[in-house]
Amino acid sequence: MSQTQDNLIVVLDAGSAWTRVLAADLNEGALRYRGHGVVESAGMRKGLISELGPAAKAVKAANEQAERVARANIDECAVGVGGPHIRGLNTNGRLDIGSRMREITREDVRAVVERARAIERPADREILHLLSRQFILDGQPGIFDPVGMVGACLEVDLHIATCSGSALQSTVTCANRAGLEVTEAVLESIAAAEATLSADERELGVCLLDVGAHSSNIVVFFEGAVAHTGSVPVGGAHFTNDLAIGLQMPVAQAERLKRQYGHCVVTAVPQQATVEIANPQPQNLPLRTVAEILEPRARELLYYVKENLRQGGVVDALGAGCVLTGGGAMLPGLLDVTESQLRVPARTGMPVRLSNMPGELVHPSFATVIGLLLYAHRTRVTRAAENNSLRAKLRAIFASSY
Repeated sequence: MSQTQDNLIVVLDAGSAWTRVLAADLNEGALRYRGHGVVESAGMRKGLISELGPAAKAVKAANEQAERVARANIDECAVGVGGPHIRGLNTNGRLDIGSRMREITREDVRAVVERARAIERPADREILHLLSRQFILDGQPGIFDPVGMVGACLEVDLHIATCSGSALQSTVTCANRAGLEVTEAVLESIAAAEATLSADERELGVCLLDVGAHSSNIVVFFEGAVAHTGSVPVGGAHFTNDLAIGLQMPVAQAERLKRQYGHCVVTAVPQQATVEIANPQPQNLPLRTVAEILEPRARELLYYVKENLRQGGVVDALGAGCVLTGGGAMLPGLLDVTESQLRVPARTGMPVRLSNMPGELVHPSFATVIGLLLYAHRTRVTRAAENNSLRAKLRAIFASSY
């Protein structure tokens, strides 16, 4: 096994149901798949880490799988953060440059963003992302990068994505115990958006709903920028539990029944359709009975989503509709319920395919981990460009001193 390579990028998605590690490297400017590992999660409860030991063991097992396929030692990664503790808020800041107009610098941008983020928040909330929605220069809105422009007053509309500080620290500690250093933390819904949304959808207004096992993460883009982030406490596991309780069967059997025969719209299931189940004796179960259990939960999920969007003031900003991704998005009929509840078109978000990547990964359940890789790559490229710019400025300064 080779040593860790400088161009190797590794990401970790420690979800409620599955723990995934994905590795890729840069090949002529493009990401190329190197390896991945997937194991069943452990030590999780309601979307949060409840036992560090089992959770770290699952991360270590997934990482070892990825190392074997990638033929490289992996000792650092970017991690995804999601769950019912995700919150987002919009704020703004203002910076008076002076009585005379001058060129806006990167330092001015940092200063106005710092003013916008200087708001009171609970002590246990950790900032994940500071996302500028737009800059306003001397009353002119719709500016994405004011650096180099000339003006006297700079303002920013900012979206702040936050999470529970203890939940984030548990994820970092879990990765550390598995032998991984965490380089950055990324909101899972924003990562999933990287892998599934088009530029046109982001511009027109779109809701990305990442349906996980115990919760569903939300991000809304409008005019190309993040306008809202949040989460709702309903996920795929709730559908499974409803079947297990309603039909009095083991959870594993209910999960298989949901995957093979589940549907969220009762009227879409033929009245005479049945399936034979052993519970405990063999019997024929009408498939409409399964749908009658699943449809109310689907409507509850989308009710919570709509309320979350309404509270964020973006329920009417979905010109491009709603995109569902994550493993739970594959439940038949969920798109129909989404369209009927939100009154917008809906589609399934399939992640982009990396070079050399196995076809099995082109599935909504891998959207987050693939998006994490794309996000980490973009971050690395941006930092490299900034470092090169700084080095060029320093060279110019020293050259002018001679």
